[in-house]
Formats: sequence, structure tokens, C-alpha cells
Amino acid sequence: MLEKAAFILECFIPHGGSYRLSELAARTGLPKPTVHRLAADLVRLGWLERSGAEYRLGTKLFELGSLVPRRRDLREVALPFLQDLFEATRETVHLGVREGMEVVYLERIHGHEALRLPSRIGGSLPLSCTGVGKALLAFSGAELTEELLSRPLPSLTPHSITDPARLRMALEKTQVSGLAYEEQEAALGVSCIAAPVFAGDAAVAALSVAVPLSRFRPAQLAPAVRTAALGLSRALRTAGGW
Repeated sequence: MLEKAAFILECFIPHGGSYRLSELAARTGLPKPTVHRLAADLVRLGWLERSGAEYRLGTKLFELGSLVPRRRDLREVALPFLQDLFEATRETVHLGVREGMEVVYLERIHGHEALRLPSRIGGSLPLSCTGVGKALLAFSGAELTEELLSRPLPSLTPHSITDPARLRMALEKTQVSGLAYEEQEAALGVSCIAAPVFAGDAAVAALSVAVPLSRFRPAQLAPAVRTAALGLSRALRTAGGW
């Protein structure tokens, strides 16, 4: 039963949203009576909420997710540096960590005119399509890189890199410069510059600045991104436990 309940909750990955009972049954492959019974239990527990005929994720899951110690601690240490980066650039700022072959976003700071981006706090995107993801991938070991390059590379826009040779070259440049670049690979009209955050030899996170393509000036943004990443890396080393 627990596994079947997990199937229902995973229907909401990666975009959340609301689903009718018949849609949950179709997405899970479970019998409709089973889904109905489990959904009622999940609503009772606060893991799902019901509005009319539709179900959506409940606030109890948000409360539990925010208590995951390692991610909560990382976000708390990182927040002052992210705020400094936002103040320096006045552009959308992200903090992300690697989860398998995806980047999971722990924080996003933006101004009143937020960019239309597929990233959201708690959401995930392919490593190869984002600046944060490339920064993480470049410093997560050759074994992970080779595993990713052995698979078909995902595409979020026509500009996403799907050629393994091109991605390998981009990662090698990131390893040399310490900065990862992404131009319209996750969202059209948006570019990004990112830097890894270290605690030891491996990258434990990465942060980035995303800007409209029309005002993407890497030479101006790079120092602020690099400074924030270095500052957060030092803070993590001081805090220990990483």
C-alpha cells in the first residue's frame, strides 16, 4: 500500500498541478477503486488536498520537505550569499543541488518582473540543459559525466545541447574557468551563468544568475557569480559537516 501511495504522489512530479481521480488512475496504472481509497487516506493525512473533483499536493508534504536537514541547512547558509548576488545583479538567482541526473532547485530569488522560467523551488530539470546543472556536472566526477553522455541527452528547447561532443567540450571549459554558461537551453530568450559551490573536492551545490538574452553580459555578471560561490564555499567549510 505504501508503494502504491508513493505512485500517486509521484504523479505530481515535476510540475505539481491538479488531477482528477480518473487521471491519477491512468497515470499510476492502478485500479480506480484503489486510487480512490488511497487518495482519501492521503487527504486525511494532509499529503493531498481535494478541491471539488481534483486532487493536489498537500501542505504537509511542503512542511516535511522543508525539514530535510541537509538541504535545509544548505539553504540557510546559502541565503545571505544569494541575497548579495541578487542585490549585485538585480537578476533572477538560483541555488541547486544534484539529484541523480537532474538539478533540484532549493532557492530562487527574483524581482517584481520575474522571468518565465521552468525552474521552481523543489522542482527539477536535466543537468545538461541548465547552467546550474552543468556547473554541478563538471565537478561531480568523470564517472557521472560518462554515464550521462552514454544516454540520449534531453532537450527543453531547440538550443539545448544534444550532441555529447558539444556537451563534453562545454564541461571541459567549465572545469578550466570555474563557470558554466547556458544560452536559451532551458527557456527561450533567457541565458544563465553559474558557478559550483564546493565543500571539499566535489561540488555540493551550484548557484546562478539568469537574465534575458538581450542583456546577457557574461563579463559583467561573472565576477559577482564567482564571488558568491567562493563565499558560500568558504562558509560551508567553516560550518563543517559537508
